[in-house]
Amino acid sequence: MNAMKIKEITDVIERFAPLGWQESYDNAGLVVGRSDDEVRRALLAVDVTEEVLDEAEETGCDLIITHHPIIFHALKRFNSADPVQRCVERAIRSRIALYACHTNLDSAPGGMSWRLAGILGIGNLRLLQPSSVEGVGFGVVGELPEAVEPLAYLGTVRERLGCGAIRYSDIAIPAVRRVALCTGAGASLIGDALQAGADLYITADLKYNDFMTPDKRLMVADVGHFESEYCAIQLLFEVLSKNLCTFAVRKSERSRNPVNYLV
Repeated sequence: MNAMKIKEITDVIERFAPLGWQESYDNAGLVVGRSDDEVRRALLAVDVTEEVLDEAEETGCDLIITHHPIIFHALKRFNSADPVQRCVERAIRSRIALYACHTNLDSAPGGMSWRLAGILGIGNLRLLQPSSVEGVGFGVVGELPEAVEPLAYLGTVRERLGCGAIRYSDIAIPAVRRVALCTGAGASLIGDALQAGADLYITADLKYNDFMTPDKRLMVADVGHFESEYCAIQLLFEVLSKNLCTFAVRKSERSRNPVNYLV
């Protein structure tokens, strides 16, 4: 496979999910490395972890593209005191570039929530929380082919996403047809799901009181942050593979959920 400049690779991603679409708190983009550096192989993962760096080194990948940026807040020192410092320091020493495509991928047309909805069999999709940019926004809402008993459908969701557990609120209705969802932490969109007339809202990182908010007007389900966003790997793989025929892109086999479940 041919070597390419990092910028040639990231330009492909940013045509699909421009950095200007990321949220103000985010740190998407090139985190480690220079845009004119040449790389030969890219590894796709959800997070930069020491296990993913092991995999990159073992497979000769000199660029890691993740959904989550490893750095959200400014680092004041590099003394290997925590996993973030260790990973960033190691990436620099190993000459491995780090790039993240985060909330810009979440809000892109055909982005994260659209992909998850496809996995869960939800069709006739429209944006749940549109932005001021046409077609850009967070979450989607759509319909199942037919109404399904709520717990039966959550069983399907658990199977398709490999969830260790699903937390859910009171069952509000006997059958689910209209489903809203937002990948990642989506408690702030519960009101949008209610306004959209959804029977069920699927997201992650819900707090205790979030399960009371719907007041039996809507069922909410927390499928887990990692579980809802693992689809980023396949989504990024397709974006790159369709546009970079001569560049090697590899899906991580060690991108893992940091949350464990006792069942």
